[in-house]
Amino acid sequence: MTRQMRDETIKKDQEHTSQPSAKPEKSVIRQYAEAVIIAIILALVIRSFIIQAFKIPSGSMLQTLQIGDHILVNKFLYWFTNPQHGDIIVFKYPQDEGRDFIKRVVALPGEKMEVREKQVYINDKPLAEPYTVHLDPAIIENPGSSRDNFGPVVVAPGQLFMMGDNRDYSMDSRFWGFLDMKKIKGKAFIIYWSWDHERFRPRWERIGMLVR
Repeated sequence: MTRQMRDETIKKDQEHTSQPSAKPEKSVIRQYAEAVIIAIILALVIRSFIIQAFKIPSGSMLQTLQIGDHILVNKFLYWFTNPQHGDIIVFKYPQDEGRDFIKRVVALPGEKMEVREKQVYINDKPLAEPYTVHLDPAIIENPGSSRDNFGPVVVAPGQLFMMGDNRDYSMDSRFWGFLDMKKIKGKAFIIYWSWDHERFRPRWERIGMLVR
């Protein structure tokens, strides 16, 4: 190899080594940070528009929902359809919108609704409700009480009449009026976890149950 060729080879090697190095890969910390941020954004989007988790704190929906049940709520269903009889809905409590309530749809807009001695009537026909319980056998005849005798009323447009399945111990539309459908958060559809506080153990048999 001649001296000239050796000089050219050395020159090319020097040019190669003097070029800027390839862009360094992202640091591990940066990769984890980006993954966490993306996960948080997705969680917020899902919670705001798709599915949200709620915990049942009271017995107003017994026996359908137990205290300690954790449920998932479909938040986009009512973008495409209207609530139907029997739907179990989470909504903003009309008298305190900072609280969430869960009740069952009993009457729809335009329907005549009445309660006579605990029996619900829709358009003067008795409503079959196998999911309800009455833990107090007494019937309150006091005109000042709307628990066992109520109405008749006609549900206003854009409104719903809501009741808890545990009829004798539920604060519902009999006491605070119609529910504006704009206050709906979503429809309950599944129990994903259930904790029995009295026995201090999970209710394994309830996990995965559909809410009906």
